[in-house]
Amino acid sequence: MNPIVLHAADWLSLFLHYATLSLLCVGGAISTAPDMHRFLVQEHGWLTDPQFSASIAIAQAAPGPNVLFTALMGWNVGLNAGGLGSALLGMVLCLGGIMLPSSVLVFLTAQWSHRNRDLRAVRAFKQGMAPLVVALLLSTGWILTTGEGYALLHWRAWAITLVAALLVWRTRIHLLWLLGAGAILGAVGWV
Repeated sequence: MNPIVLHAADWLSLFLHYATLSLLCVGGAISTAPDMHRFLVQEHGWLTDPQFSASIAIAQAAPGPNVLFTALMGWNVGLNAGGLGSALLGMVLCLGGIMLPSSVLVFLTAQWSHRNRDLRAVRAFKQGMAPLVVALLLSTGWILTTGEGYALLHWRAWAITLVAALLVWRTRIHLLWLLGAGAILGAVGWV
């Protein structure tokens, strides 16, 4: 990838975009990955598809909070823009943007909703959020599955996905066993 040039307005736009997405992180930051992909890869070209997917994969595989993938995206944008200083700036802007607004909002609303937990509107709101979270997570899965060039007809990947989903839903098999099985299937070339 050729180096990109980011001006102060671009860095501000990056921060503001992540700050806006922060308020939509109902199912966690990963639920906003489709819009991050649209913004970083499709609209601005600051990351490539492999860089985007690698940022998520590395952060999900590493121990610690899942939100770290946003820092890796910022880091990669910064590296593409010129070096270590830009990488650190990108990392701070993306992670700070995704964490700050939602943290403040959750802190304030948690206090309010705890005080008003018996109100019908509060209970209805909590129940109404479940379909939204599921839809956001499904759209994230769709972006990650189709972003690397996987055709919709890649039946082996879909079969593994279906089997893994059923096993997670109907059994108590630990996820690490399923990840290991997926790694083995990938290593032997089945996927």
